[in-house]
Amino acid sequence: MDEPTPTPVAGHRSPRSRAAGRWLFRLAVAVAGAVVGVLLLGRVEAPIGPFDATLAFTPTGGGATVEVPPLGALAVDAYDGPLGLDVQLRRVDEARIQALVADPARLDGLVDRVSEDLQDAVVRLAWRTGAAGIGGAVLISLVAFRRWREPLVAAGASVVLLAGTAGLGAATWRPEALSQPTYTGLLVNATSLIGDARDIVARFDAYRASLEDLVGNVGTLYAALSALPQPAGDADTVALLHVSDLHLNPAGFDLVAQVVDQFAVDGVLDTGDITDWGSEPENQLIGSVGALGVPYVFVRGNHDSAVTAALVAAQPNATVLDDSATTVAGITVVGTPDPRFTPDQDATGDAEPLAQTGEDLAEVAGELPEPPAIAMVHDPEQAPPLDGVVPLVLAGHTHEREVETLDDGTLLMVQGSTGGAGLRALQGEYPEPLTCTVLYLDPATGALVAYDDITLGGLGETEATIVRTVVPQDATPGDADSGDGGTPASPTD
Repeated sequence: MDEPTPTPVAGHRSPRSRAAGRWLFRLAVAVAGAVVGVLLLGRVEAPIGPFDATLAFTPTGGGATVEVPPLGALAVDAYDGPLGLDVQLRRVDEARIQALVADPARLDGLVDRVSEDLQDAVVRLAWRTGAAGIGGAVLISLVAFRRWREPLVAAGASVVLLAGTAGLGAATWRPEALSQPTYTGLLVNATSLIGDARDIVARFDAYRASLEDLVGNVGTLYAALSALPQPAGDADTVALLHVSDLHLNPAGFDLVAQVVDQFAVDGVLDTGDITDWGSEPENQLIGSVGALGVPYVFVRGNHDSAVTAALVAAQPNATVLDDSATTVAGITVVGTPDPRFTPDQDATGDAEPLAQTGEDLAEVAGELPEPPAIAMVHDPEQAPPLDGVVPLVLAGHTHEREVETLDDGTLLMVQGSTGGAGLRALQGEYPEPLTCTVLYLDPATGALVAYDDITLGGLGETEATIVRTVVPQDATPGDADSGDGGTPASPTD
């Protein structure tokens, strides 16, 4: 007679279930220890080209992220797996960047150098991360079980886990994803603004080579002015240089310095957008403002941050106007900033309407003991409320030079781009010209008596021209037009 099979007692597991539970717990402890080890020690410091960077593996589900404080980050879905590569560019090494600037030929190998540095850093990071993961698993297992055999089990489990992670990453590697990054923060519009870095470097080499001669030609143009009509007969005049929208183009800063020297201007009036993003890394070129040796008056454009404005204000002889007034060589100037900050279109906020800023500036002008000679704004849309309040309004923003007489007789002079719209213009097929204007004013009345429109050809072009427009003494400034009756000077390059 067969004996009945014993029925398992409720609440008791079979030996096989208990063994499986113990192994699952061991595995969980090993995984937890490996994760703790990776988080605490799985990072390296390494040079990446001119940058000092921190690289780390984090449990973020694969892919790679490059953080560029304070501009934002870009993410690349390059592989799958539990660990993601996080690269943070912390700062630019001054010695390496100076060596790069001093020897532009080094730019040719910059991309290869960055690739080699990144590969070396990732290899070091992989070994360090593996050691940290195994060490963390062993330590946590020893603490949890207090038996010497358990750390060996945890070490074996973590080796299998890390090897599986590496194998999954290698099997799912997608190199084509490197050309399709996802941008966040201020870098959202990076592709439309600067394009491929290697292409920009290659084109800027040609751009700089063609502009070296052009900037030098300003001296030749200045000599050619001896044949042009004098701004105001034999009377002395105050010469002020109007620039705008430099957008960080080094050639634009060179042009400003050359004109200041050759034309012996008494001051520079900048109607904004000296930078592209208004971030601290961009601000190194602004130091050249303090080296001009003449007063520099600035109003913030929509690409200039408060940090940028503060740095300009800190330069010798520089003044930043914010619904305020200043005097340059006896000429009273008022100015207001663009109320917007729009490098990142998602961060505009509730900006004060442009027309309202013009009205506020008109009130500032009306409260002065004597009416100002010039008002400075960034966007021409800020100018209409100033019509009839000041004789001359200077603006920029549009990158198109224009002279217009408003309804009540105020002359609106919109500058082009002194920086040729900056390095972003290297992407366009049409080479943006570099433009600026020397204004000649009566020192007694502040009235505009003449102006020289200076234009240098952009990428690949060799044209350099000056057009002088003399304002008739018995006419309002608006009766002069730089397109009609101006006298050009254009030397052959």
